[in-house]
Amino acid sequence: MGSSIVAGHLMHSDLTMGARGGTELLAGRLIDSVNPGLLEGVEIHLSRVNEQRDNLSQILWCHDLATDPAVQHLKNGGWKKYDLLIFVSHWQQYAYNAYLGVPFEKGTVIQNAITPFDTSVADPKNKPNDKIRLVYFSTPHRGLDILAAAFDVLGKEYGDKVELNVFSSFDLYGWSERDKPYADLFKRLEDMPNVNYSKSVDNDTIRKELARSHIFAYPSTWAETSCLCLIEAMCAGLTAVHSSLGALPETSMGLTNGMYGYKETPGIHASQFYNVLRGAIESHLQGGVDNSALATIANRKYGMVPWKFHWERVLSEITHK
Repeated sequence: MGSSIVAGHLMHSDLTMGARGGTELLAGRLIDSVNPGLLEGVEIHLSRVNEQRDNLSQILWCHDLATDPAVQHLKNGGWKKYDLLIFVSHWQQYAYNAYLGVPFEKGTVIQNAITPFDTSVADPKNKPNDKIRLVYFSTPHRGLDILAAAFDVLGKEYGDKVELNVFSSFDLYGWSERDKPYADLFKRLEDMPNVNYSKSVDNDTIRKELARSHIFAYPSTWAETSCLCLIEAMCAGLTAVHSSLGALPETSMGLTNGMYGYKETPGIHASQFYNVLRGAIESHLQGGVDNSALATIANRKYGMVPWKFHWERVLSEITHK
């Protein structure tokens, strides 16, 4: 069981109570931004199956992978239980069609959105120049081990010229027990020079951190259906060094110079990531890196205005069927 938006109100299950992840952020943004009248007759399920209320139109807002056990109920015509499926990327919608048999005409793509950053945030003149700051702010199972391996070398090479700030745990989802397998990794980061490790923090804190950071270091080993972390990093004017796995090429719009081909073997991946990340660090140390143009494009594409318009159009079509 997951969370759902029922007639404009966010309802949690026991599993999602207290969760503050990306899905919950987006649900809050939807409730706060769209015309409330359009939500009155609709139940929006946030990825997971919930009890369906007969008097409400049914929308499944998909965030999970097509291979996730939680969405296998869509096979063999299970998708017919919903009036519409919302996907967060075209890559994801294609996968649901290929693996689960969900017809393209049964869904639509509404890519994720954030509150835009002020244009001054991406101006390189407003970034601190005492050192090059790298940041990672996703859960640990998305490639944090690859980052630790690469920065173990880079930190020794560059010393105090670089700093890595890591914000990573399952605390945002209320799943602290899932951190246990990563205790050694967290301890390794805590002991590494020029690394500051913290458990996950709220989005406001992350946005302040992005304003003073230069490089988003994200060697993703998880097939993202979208990536709010990458979106925020681009919008804040960071150089994004990330793999090409999942929907990351689509989310990045192919405009991030630090995207590299994903490698399955951890050692090969770490080596590839090291090389690209080292190049990004060198570019920033030499000066002249200006990502403000990319930030402008990203803020326009992933801002709330087009997202709100798209959602209101879809909700209006559903409620007027």
